[in-house]
Amino acid sequence: MPQNIELRDYQIEIVEKACEIIKRYNMAYLAMEVRTGKTLTALAIAERLGMGIVLFVTKKKAIADIEKQAEHFPNLAVFVTNYDQLHNEQPRYPFVIVDEAHSLGAFPKPSERAKELKRIAQHSKIIYLSGTPTPESWSQIYHQLWISNFSLFKNYDGFYRWAEDFVILKKKYVFNRAINDYSCARIEKIKPITDKIFITFTQEDAGFKQMVQEEIFTVRMKESTYKFAERLRIDKIVTNKDGEVVLADTAVKLMNKMHQIYSGSVIVDEPERRASAFDHTKAEFIRDTFQNCLKFAIYYKFIAESVILQWVFAGRIFTDPQAFAESSDGVFISQIQSGREGINLSTAEALVFYNIDFSAVSYWQARARLQTKDREAEAKIYWIFAEGGIEHKIYKAVMDKKDYTLDHFKKDFRF
Repeated sequence: MPQNIELRDYQIEIVEKACEIIKRYNMAYLAMEVRTGKTLTALAIAERLGMGIVLFVTKKKAIADIEKQAEHFPNLAVFVTNYDQLHNEQPRYPFVIVDEAHSLGAFPKPSERAKELKRIAQHSKIIYLSGTPTPESWSQIYHQLWISNFSLFKNYDGFYRWAEDFVILKKKYVFNRAINDYSCARIEKIKPITDKIFITFTQEDAGFKQMVQEEIFTVRMKESTYKFAERLRIDKIVTNKDGEVVLADTAVKLMNKMHQIYSGSVIVDEPERRASAFDHTKAEFIRDTFQNCLKFAIYYKFIAESVILQWVFAGRIFTDPQAFAESSDGVFISQIQSGREGINLSTAEALVFYNIDFSAVSYWQARARLQTKDREAEAKIYWIFAEGGIEHKIYKAVMDKKDYTLDHFKKDFRF
């Protein structure tokens, strides 16, 4: 067992169970919800099995925290890397821990990261880690297991052959062209097979004292911001006084541009593509509302929003989660996409979302960054939405665990 740290009773039980599963199937899937201790549990499993050398694959921002936790396991040589650096690794590891494994779930064709991991880990014992193993469709499980030669579906020659038995094939239309939709998986057929390697554990099972509470603040942006959004919605092109052009000649572009505008920034397309920030209302509202809060975190979606935050909170900003955790005050900022996984913000008094992502996965994972089992204070999340903007409509979709799509946008804005 690890030195200078004690596993919780439930972690010890999971270690015992996972070891037996791995001995039989050469893999185990820890479907443990965020903040329940997946990392320590996975490393303890590797140590218990006497693996010696371990490759831990994660997101870039989580590397420092995982390396720190690995120090408690002196019998393991733990090499931590991120998905973008997999091309530098060789297939030399007897044991591989795949963090945020759901990110391998692209279908019907495997993603590049899945191909790289297959090259590295196809002969290794594997632990998969994810609080949301199949966030959009159970069809996402195939390529996660496909990286291993020991896959429970190894007898199927690729996804399409697998889908013949485990997917109800439908059609969907993209730009008036019919394409095959493989997302309607036969869960009742898949789960009896995958349950052999799955260990599911929730925050409630772990005895979390504080669950996440949410509050929405609605702010009125500058009148010029609303005029800008309306002109773009109607004309699909706006030229400002400096001759710069913002173009939204497709529905997808319009959806993204309006999402940007309602939070005070936009991508200018001509004469040179660049990010433009023009309305600081949201950031100033956060500054004024949380002026008595010594230590909190802000998540944003678009890069230009970070420029606004850097300006309004000059001298207080942290972008390194470890430095923020060790500080007594300050404001941590991160883009939602890069900061939704593997970051512990439990020392923050509050988590504020400057904007919201279209992805349901981003919503559920990012909102859990405040939580730890022993947190006594309320895990409070605040959303800052523009009055009359797009954010409320996105929030409604992701709360129902659905991505906000172009179909939603067309219906909401009668486009």
